[in-house]
Amino acid sequence: MAEATRRRGKGQAGDGRANDHLFDRELEHLPPEARWREWMHRVEATIFAASEPVGRETLARIVGKSCSLDLLIDDIREELRGRPYDLVAVAGGWKHLTRPAYADAIRAAIGGGERAVDLTQTEVLVLNAIAYFQPITRGELSSFFGKEISRDLIGHLRGAGLIASGPRAPQPGAPYTYVTTQAFLLEFGLNTLRDLPDFEALEDAGLLSREKLLAGDIPIVWSIGEEGA
Repeated sequence: MAEATRRRGKGQAGDGRANDHLFDRELEHLPPEARWREWMHRVEATIFAASEPVGRETLARIVGKSCSLDLLIDDIREELRGRPYDLVAVAGGWKHLTRPAYADAIRAAIGGGERAVDLTQTEVLVLNAIAYFQPITRGELSSFFGKEISRDLIGHLRGAGLIASGPRAPQPGAPYTYVTTQAFLLEFGLNTLRDLPDFEALEDAGLLSREKLLAGDIPIVWSIGEEGA
């Protein structure tokens, strides 16, 4: 009896994938069109139910090996065209977000729309510099801005989950560096850091410089979209 109980426990423990072999991903009994439609429904339902962006690896567990997730997502987004929400690539995954055009209606109905993390202008500027020049130390940030960047400011950004400690710098004392996080990408509606405006291109075009950055001339990417979950 104990052995049987132990075996049953093994099948129920873990992250819910112990009995994955019982789940039909391939749907080979269905005709191609019906199979594709079912995969679309599975993916959309999973993303809808999740509180965080759902990554490719997770979605691959619920569709067949021959399924192109990119094409599947494109078809889902096409069907959502004209709806008040969309399927958006953000923070390395996909998430349902309401369209910016409905921000005022959402605020009027249920409030919200404010930034999840309350940042001062200085904190946004420091976060901007970390995003572009990471990994970067607090000392390097202080040199960049020409004034000391306090531990309290760094602590606030870390407490908000927007930055984390990176590798130690090859400098005397081996100070910590700082890097942005997935929460940073989600907060600012970015899929990866490659979605940041190219800093050198902005400089070459005369749209951004160290002087403009210090003056608060921040690229448009830093405007948080009026989108909801």
